[in-house]
Amino acid sequence: MARLNKAANKLRIIGGRWGGRKLAFPDVAGLRPTPDRVRETLFNWLQAELGGAHCLDLFAGSGALGFEAASRGAESVTLVENNSKAVQHLKDNIQLLTADACIVENITAQQFITNNAKQYDIVFLDPPYQADLWGEIATQLVNNAVLVDNALIYIECPSKQDLPDLPKQWQLIKDKKAGDVRYCLFQN
Repeated sequence: MARLNKAANKLRIIGGRWGGRKLAFPDVAGLRPTPDRVRETLFNWLQAELGGAHCLDLFAGSGALGFEAASRGAESVTLVENNSKAVQHLKDNIQLLTADACIVENITAQQFITNNAKQYDIVFLDPPYQADLWGEIATQLVNNAVLVDNALIYIECPSKQDLPDLPKQWQLIKDKKAGDVRYCLFQN
């Protein structure tokens, strides 16, 4: 994957209290923020559920999904990221926004799920495509009781591949494609 130049390493928060704000993110191989058009649709789907929600952004990367959720009223957002360069940018952006609802966990998604005692209303699952972790992480989320009843799970994957094997109790409620991205919303 081609790396972005430093001038292009910006993302824009679409809506909410920080709508229009631009945030920097690091030049890290495999890091690809969810495109604006996809985030706009996703957060239109989630708008009625975000107020007071506890959100988990696994594989946070740039923080695009987590910061958008916090901007639109989530009560808490846990950003999980194991790349130290990305973690520092996430912490810098939390400070820049005074995003008190956001915390960063510098750990792998698998380690976080194993050691986590909290339950979440909304989970963003957008791992690096080449890692092919959707099924493994989805199973861990269920087996470790990370999801509240009727939790919403967002999955982003390449548009040219089939959906990964996911827990049988997850019901697909939204499914769209935009360019190379397939994005879906499931309910636990």
